[in-house]
Amino acid sequence: MGARGPVPKRSSERMGHRTKAELAGTDVVKIPAPIVDQPPADPAWNTLAREWYEALAASGQAIFFEPSDWAAARYLAVVMTKNIEAQRFNQQLFGAVWAAMNDLMTTEGSRRRLRLELERKAVQQGATQAASIIADYRRDIAAA
Repeated sequence: MGARGPVPKRSSERMGHRTKAELAGTDVVKIPAPIVDQPPADPAWNTLAREWYEALAASGQAIFFEPSDWAAARYLAVVMTKNIEAQRFNQQLFGAVWAAMNDLMTTEGSRRRLRLELERKAVQQGATQAASIIADYRRDIAAA
């Protein structure tokens, strides 16, 4: 996880002059590699765990996911299922799962702590959002 403390404001919400050091603190990462496909969800998982896992592929940060991230997400879905379906809910396990979910940038706060802001663009009618994102991603790579 990024720095400790309160969640930073979005860059559009910050007021005043920002120093060169602050501007340099925001990293732009260009990855010249194909987007890694999400492995399928296990039908044996609890519905909530499966919905969370499937939502990851539709989330903006998924373009940064490597095979190891998808493996971690699969493991989290298994642990979530075990905790949800256990006779007694384990609060400590929930805390560990929540921390791991933040490591995968699944919350707005965790992305802001890492200085990653996602902005959704309007999608042309008839085009799917995923196809639009991938097309934008390919165009950005070609321009680099």
